[in-house]
Formats: sequence, structure tokens, C-alpha cells
Amino acid sequence: MPQHETTAAAPVGDPAPAGAEPTVTAEAVKSGATGGRAGRSRSGEGRPAAKVRKPIRPRTVIVAAVAWLLAALFLIPYLEMIVTALRPADELRDATYLPSHFEWSNLVKVWTDSTLGGNLRVTLLVAAGSTLLVLLVALPAAYYTARIKYRGRKLFLLLVLVTQMFQPTSLLVGLYREFYQFGMLNSVWTLIICNAAFNLAFAIWILTAYISSIPVELEEAAQIDGLGRLGALRRVTVPLAMPGIVTALIFTFISAWNEFVMGLRLTTVPESQPLTVGINNFIGNYTVQWNYLFAGSVVAILPVIVLFAFIERQVVSGLTAGSVK
Repeated sequence: MPQHETTAAAPVGDPAPAGAEPTVTAEAVKSGATGGRAGRSRSGEGRPAAKVRKPIRPRTVIVAAVAWLLAALFLIPYLEMIVTALRPADELRDATYLPSHFEWSNLVKVWTDSTLGGNLRVTLLVAAGSTLLVLLVALPAAYYTARIKYRGRKLFLLLVLVTQMFQPTSLLVGLYREFYQFGMLNSVWTLIICNAAFNLAFAIWILTAYISSIPVELEEAAQIDGLGRLGALRRVTVPLAMPGIVTALIFTFISAWNEFVMGLRLTTVPESQPLTVGINNFIGNYTVQWNYLFAGSVVAILPVIVLFAFIERQVVSGLTAGSVK
């Protein structure tokens, strides 16, 4: 009978017999894999490869160049305005891009040699008063229009849109006669009422769209918890509709700040005129004080630029209100 040879497993520490195939156990595979990763991590070979930057497409370069070109076209007039505001009076007619020196005193004389300080105060009162009046009227109207499905709702929105189509200039004669009969010419309240009236339609449309995008179930849940309709409006709807409210208020403020026609015709006393009309007073019949004119213009645009820079995100989100349901 053939004799079967039995071979014992070699110890872990002893070398395998000559000619025998190496046996691989699960523990060895696990330890080898772990050790391999550890060795690679120590040597730096296991670090993830750096992300390869995608090549810049020609289309991206063209779009960026066009964007910078358009930005330069819009910024050049403002740069020219700033340079002219700081140009000395004897160099206003020189055909040079930059003056020999900058006359920083122009920014001080524009306040001391004119009524621009009082005009700025009137503009602040008119813009703030118009914005507050629009908020007090447009918010309840927009909330009622968005939440209550009453008869004639679409007709009301159509009438609001139609009032937005009228130009203030076409109503100037009638408004002047009306305020003249009431003795309200040269009054800040006159300008506040006019600016609020012409911006009310836009505010109602923006707020109606934004409040309509807020689920009504949130208000119903608040009313179940014990709040009334006004409480739900104040604690739920108004905080959620804040981007739309800010958008309406900012557009009202900017429109009232830049308004010129009504301020020119409804005010005749220099001290009661808004800033836009006060700047226009530097244009005389025979001469134009260009340095003071542009210095006042720089002062007029700075508050609007700073204000818009802080609330630009909320304005964009408010303009897209109601676009997605």
C-alpha cells in the first residue's frame, strides 16, 4: 500500500519548506493591505492627486472681456464726474483728462456757497416719508389681495397697473393747481404725497407676488396656536416676506431720492427744494459751475450706492419672488 506522507503546517515564524507553494491567509491579506496603506501614507504615495484645472474655454474669455468692457463704459462717466468735481475753476475748459492738481476744497465750498445742505435735508425727509407711507398703505393692500379671493380682485390689480403707466409729467398741471388751491406749495408733505402715490402701485405688485408665494398653512398653524390674523401677519408673514418688503422700500426710496420734475414745479423757494433741484441751480443762464455741479452730484449718488451695496442680495431675491411655485 502506498504510504501517505503527512506534512505539518509550518509555524508562523518559520520559513516555508522548499518547493512548497506559499499559503495566504485572511489575516495576512488584511495586515498586508493595512500595512501597505500605512506605508504609502508615510511615504506620501497615498495622498490624493491634485485636481487638474480645466482649460479655460474661449467662450468664457470672450464673455469676461465683454463684461469688463460694458462695466468700463458704465464707469467712465462716473470717473469723469469725480475728476471734474475736483478740477480747479481755471482748468474747467482745458482739454486734458486730469487736472494739474486736485481742488479738494470744491467738496467743501459746494456746501458753504449754496443751499445744498438744506436741499439734502429736504430730500432725506421726502425719501424717508414716502417710503414709510408706501409701507403703511401697500402692505395691508397686498396682504388682503394675496389672501382674500374677493370679487373684482383681478380688476383691482389691473387698475393698480394702469396707475403705474401714467407719467408724473402728464399730471403736473392738475397737481400744481390742486396743491396751489390747498396752499401746499413749497411743502415737504406735498412732495411726500406725490412720491408715495407714484410708487404705491409698484410696491403693491411686488408685495402681492411675494406674499402669495408664502404658504397660507403657516398662518393657519399660527392661528391654531392662539394668534389672530394680525398676530399671524406680524409674527409669521412679515418676517418671511421681508425680502419683498425691502425690495419695495428700496425702490421707493431711490425713486423719491432721484425725483426731479415734481420737485422743480411744486417748490419755488430754494430752501424747500430737493437735492436734485438744488444741484440744477448751478446751471445758470450764461454760465455753468461744472465743478460744483459735479461735486453735488457725487454727494447725491453716494448714499444710494452705499445703501444698495448693503441690501443687494435681498433686492435680487425680492425681484424673483413668485417666479417659482
